[in-house]
Amino acid sequence: MKTAYFDCSSGVSGDMILGALVDLGMPLDDLRRELDLVVHGQYEIEARRVARQGISGMHVQVTTSDGAIARTLGDVLGVIRSSALAAELKERSARIFTAMAQAESRVHGQDVEDVRLHEVGDLDTVVDVVGSLVGMRFLGVQEVQASPLNLGSGWVECRHGWLPVPAPMTAELVKGVPVHGTDVEAELTTPTGAAIVVDLASHFGSMPPMRVEGIGHGAGTRDLPVPNLLRVFVGEAVEGWDGLGWERLAVLEANIDDMNPEFYDYIMERLLQSGALDVFLVPVHMKKNRPGIVLSVVARDDTVGVLLDIMLRESTSLGVRVSERRRFCLPRSLRVVKTRFGDLGVKVAYRDSVAVRFVAEYDDCRDAARRYGVPLAEVYAEVQRRCDDLRWGEEP
Repeated sequence: MKTAYFDCSSGVSGDMILGALVDLGMPLDDLRRELDLVVHGQYEIEARRVARQGISGMHVQVTTSDGAIARTLGDVLGVIRSSALAAELKERSARIFTAMAQAESRVHGQDVEDVRLHEVGDLDTVVDVVGSLVGMRFLGVQEVQASPLNLGSGWVECRHGWLPVPAPMTAELVKGVPVHGTDVEAELTTPTGAAIVVDLASHFGSMPPMRVEGIGHGAGTRDLPVPNLLRVFVGEAVEGWDGLGWERLAVLEANIDDMNPEFYDYIMERLLQSGALDVFLVPVHMKKNRPGIVLSVVARDDTVGVLLDIMLRESTSLGVRVSERRRFCLPRSLRVVKTRFGDLGVKVAYRDSVAVRFVAEYDDCRDAARRYGVPLAEVYAEVQRRCDDLRWGEEP
């Protein structure tokens, strides 16, 4: 899977994202062609190579003819939706601007429809947002991850006067996302940069395992005590490392508070028979403090449709959340050990091709306990003794 990792150790802004994507190979003419579908004749965009603390990067300069117009969300969405952009670019751009408008409305205590997008309602922000999405599509990026966002420190001047860093809108946008400050007195993460990255990134943390194919450096405007650059790594995700098996799974979840509890056993059985890797129930307290259950199903992509249908047909839930997760698991095999209760199955887990764990098969042990009329724990102990005879660290 083609993956992009945003290294935001020096912050992130809209023009830095554009610079990094151009540095990665996005042709400026192709970018202009897409932007002309939205703001034709109302902008200019230029790119030039600069150095920040001795490191080469691409600086993108956007100028527009609209001046300082404080548009509403409806105004901006009108510009985007009336354009000839591809549908998915319209939808994602609208989502990013809606997030910014919602953040601004919380800051000012106004309705989203009434709030004025002072710093982020100009056409240069439209260019930053749309251009970033166009660049990601051009590069074929399927997943984005990012480092924790460096917000900077100090004060920033805006149309409302001097405000502390992070600016109030930025602070709202990065709720729930790993962030940190710095001794550098500057606004390192701007509202536009935060909105784009928070929308694009599926995970914030260290760089994922990937075969890097390209690195783009997007330069900020100012010279700072640190390299004012956004680094974007692009490459193929590595499907496993360090002896661990790596795969992508889907997690289906439904909150339920009005179903006969006797039905859960039947639903779980149907889900497992239809390909679910795991099914579990979690007790929760829902709205109005009603006790409820979260029905969670772990599945591979090719079974999601069938399992989703079962959840909606067999439960009282009106909707199911579906999210993508990664799973790391040790390779395993099923072996048989000879015991005084007969041949019983043992699951063997491996790390770097050597056995590291032995787990008795419950069904085999249960059947043996019934057959010989002994406690289940006695059968488990017998299996464990036989496993202890095998040499740990070697493949049995």
